[in-house]
Amino acid sequence: MKSRIVIKCGGSTMDQLPPEFFQTIAQIQAKGAELIIVHGGGPAINARLKQLNIEPQFADGLRVTCAQTIEVVEMVLAGTINKQLVRALLSAGASALGISGMDGRMLVARQTAQPIGLVGEIEQVNPEPIFHALSGGYIPVIAPLGLTALADQALNLNADTAAGAIAARIRAEKLLMITDVPGILQVRNGEKQRLAHTNPIEIERMISTGEIHGGMIPKVRAACSALGQGVKEVVICQGTTADLLAAAAGNPVGTSITAETPITGGAKR
Repeated sequence: MKSRIVIKCGGSTMDQLPPEFFQTIAQIQAKGAELIIVHGGGPAINARLKQLNIEPQFADGLRVTCAQTIEVVEMVLAGTINKQLVRALLSAGASALGISGMDGRMLVARQTAQPIGLVGEIEQVNPEPIFHALSGGYIPVIAPLGLTALADQALNLNADTAAGAIAARIRAEKLLMITDVPGILQVRNGEKQRLAHTNPIEIERMISTGEIHGGMIPKVRAACSALGQGVKEVVICQGTTADLLAAAAGNPVGTSITAETPITGGAKR
């Protein structure tokens, strides 16, 4: 069986991804790995909302999504950002196909009970569109949008959660979460050091103590959910060429999260 890796690219990293990132993805694909990319697009959505004189609003880290906002989210995620990534991959020599979670009812969701509008919680992942793309030799590039069960409403989805749910459903060996930090950072001896390995129990402890906070919380929670559904390993890293090649080869990189007991003293080497 081919190696199957889901790569989640955060919206805050989009403008920072160099041509080498896409060239490395193409190189890994050429070696036979099955790659799936799930992307965010928060900063681009914010910029577009402000152009339309709509002030972005958030509650507990989630975007408050009204009827006007969901139109912008859909336009930016499934349109601008998705196609930028596809073009970059094609230019680098990869084969890529851009789709959203609405296509083929890939991501079926219900509206969250929180009073934040058209934001969804994933109920079901239909992997057929992903498998069709992979069987055709393409990297599916997926925008995190979902549909309600009756297919009458688009819903905004957290990209980390979507990537974790997809990785679990397609039985990916690994989920890479590309972010703007080299992994989970801890303060040791007065300086920040990368934690090389951790597990869900330690993650909950670090959330409770505040060591993990802000935007890292949904990432690690999505990671733990994916592990609980069968994903062997989640890696949080910056997505450099060295990171990608090491991850594809099964070598240590970033912060590795597994169900195993963390390695004592696993700080930056």
